[in-house]
Amino acid sequence: MRHRGELTDSEWERLEPLLPPEKPETGRTNKDHRQIINGILWRERTGAPWRDLPERYGPWSTVYSRFWRWREDGIWDRIFASIQQQADEADEVDWGVHFVDGSVIRAHQHAAGAKGGPQKRRRWGAARAASRPKCTSRPMGRASR
Repeated sequence: MRHRGELTDSEWERLEPLLPPEKPETGRTNKDHRQIINGILWRERTGAPWRDLPERYGPWSTVYSRFWRWREDGIWDRIFASIQQQADEADEVDWGVHFVDGSVIRAHQHAAGAKGGPQKRRRWGAARAASRPKCTSRPMGRASR
């Protein structure tokens, strides 16, 4: 039974050839890629913590580690680039609409690049020299006469 938001058969047919083999040359066979990707999609769609992943997707730690390893290995980037290229070749991408413009993404006010913390007033050298000393005790190192 397919749940809402999971990969359809046609989506899976396009995605499967882009994935690494489930049976690596050495080591254990990986869990089913489709099940793991559906778990990743569920987590990304809901924004829930990894530990709240439904059991139908397998252990949350397995799903998370696959997501993390594929991110580190650049597999997600390659998948995205390949699907985008396929869609562009099929003339399914309208480049006048499908783009990201960083100038319209608002940053938080604290991300403006200003140096943080309270600002200290800096005194001009002449003003500092003309002001009276803050300490009235005799300077150290001079012997009394």
